[in-house]
Amino acid sequence: MFRNLVIWAMVLMTFCFAVPFACGQAKIVDAEGHQWWQHAVFYEIYPRSFADSNNDGIGDLKGITSKMDYLKDLGVDAIWMTPCYPSPQIDFGYDVSDYENIDPMYGTLKDFDRLEADGQKRGIQIIMDFVMNHSSDQHQWFIDSRSSRTSTHRNWYVWHDGKGPGQPPNNWQSTFGHSAWTLDPKTNQYYYHYFYPEQPDLNWRNPAVEKAMFDVTRWWYDRGVAGFRLDAVDTLFEDPDLRDNPILPGKNKFGDPNMEDKYNVKLPEVHEVLRDLRKVADQHNAVLIGETWTKDVSELKQYYGEHSNELQMPMDFLFTTVNKVSAPEFRRQIAAVDSAGGWPVYVLSNHDIVRSYNRYGDGQHNDAIAKLMAGLYLSLRGTPIMYYGEEIGMENNDPKRKEDVKDPIGKIGWPQEKGRDGERTPMQWTSDANAGFTQGTPWLPVPPSYKTHNVANEQQDPNSILQFYRHLLALRHQNRALLDGDYVPLNENDPDVLSYLRRYKDQSVLVVLNMSSQARTIDLDLASKGINSKKAQTLLTTMGNEGKERTLPQMSLEPFSVYIGELSK
Repeated sequence: MFRNLVIWAMVLMTFCFAVPFACGQAKIVDAEGHQWWQHAVFYEIYPRSFADSNNDGIGDLKGITSKMDYLKDLGVDAIWMTPCYPSPQIDFGYDVSDYENIDPMYGTLKDFDRLEADGQKRGIQIIMDFVMNHSSDQHQWFIDSRSSRTSTHRNWYVWHDGKGPGQPPNNWQSTFGHSAWTLDPKTNQYYYHYFYPEQPDLNWRNPAVEKAMFDVTRWWYDRGVAGFRLDAVDTLFEDPDLRDNPILPGKNKFGDPNMEDKYNVKLPEVHEVLRDLRKVADQHNAVLIGETWTKDVSELKQYYGEHSNELQMPMDFLFTTVNKVSAPEFRRQIAAVDSAGGWPVYVLSNHDIVRSYNRYGDGQHNDAIAKLMAGLYLSLRGTPIMYYGEEIGMENNDPKRKEDVKDPIGKIGWPQEKGRDGERTPMQWTSDANAGFTQGTPWLPVPPSYKTHNVANEQQDPNSILQFYRHLLALRHQNRALLDGDYVPLNENDPDVLSYLRRYKDQSVLVVLNMSSQARTIDLDLASKGINSKKAQTLLTTMGNEGKERTLPQMSLEPFSVYIGELSK
């Protein structure tokens, strides 16, 4: 009994060291200067789809709270919730009508406080989604803004005269299709909206807007929020001279001319706002996560700030552009991001991206590939952001008919654009009706795969995707090399096998990922890295007959397999 108590005490000390908030400490950095978010695993929740507590078919805050133990057992340290503020729901919450409240469909501020408190008890931080670029057209600011050209909030949004009768100010297009300008007949001026007409852009050149929005973050910080995911940060500013964007050959999925968003996206003023927003975050020991779509790593580096004074966690969406299981492609992406100077942030999918199970699956080895991808992005140096359901192998359930589409993008662009409903379907908890998400009618239908891929079933299966995630996340929290070790690539010319070391002081963890459908035998080039180890202690693997120890440097691998082991000294 005493021996077991000692073991559990050691495990608890290790876990508290890795994730200070989990043990109720106010500790912000560890002994080596690592921030809490560097050791955390983040988990994105789409509130409409996670858990429905009142059986109206829509998920809610009480539903999320009821699943906190599940998240803790999984190994999650922070949840990022997509917007749950009051909203007309034109863009499912990304059109905010009140930044300091909760939409009644999700509950109340009291429900939020309970969620936050229950999260704190379990060492789970709450990250809110901050829609900075625009508000809803039903927000009181915009209602006042459009009331008159001299209203108090007129200059809180981007208003301009047209070029002429029926002609918008310039040729800018909405990312959701057609002109980015809408004429408001009451004042006979156009207002600008990078997204839907119901999402007018805020005028960030107005200091009053900046102050009001920064105060919103302070309000939530005081309520216990540990940070924000910043939505659409690239679109905060527009060229004040309203120069036309360059037209490119061809047309887009909405039938509009292709266009380079030269004068209304990624203007340098964005970084000034991020630096100031970071100052507010630092006062509250909070983290800022960026929705940062970039063309390359050099552009991604800019979002960290020249003096690491902008975003702590700009998301690496370049990782998601590798839409096939490819050792050379992932090796190239990892090397670039790892050398960028900031702390890497890895994402496989989210509420705007087709689920990773579909993107990487080959139709035959999908479960093995799902474990393979977990073995990849959860073993790298950096912070991972999971997407709900990834851990059970949820797949897309795209609408088959236009009349079934809920996402306005799909309605506008059908059939070339089917929208994002497919990746936003309800979480699959059980094999019961509606995947155990609700006893009502779910707002989106669940895919047939819920019968096999659900939490209840996979909890009972030792070889399930869920169990692999749990073991891997537990290992990640407890192993110092996986938390803080350097990334050292191995066998860099291998076309099928991605292998690397995570090296911390005198500890080295070996990660080997067979990204092919064929069995492979490789010779690891450990000697070239100055390592003479001849054996590895197996920590985690998907290969069924693997022993506790593996002889090196030769290694045999099953198709789409994962091997993680600690090199013997």
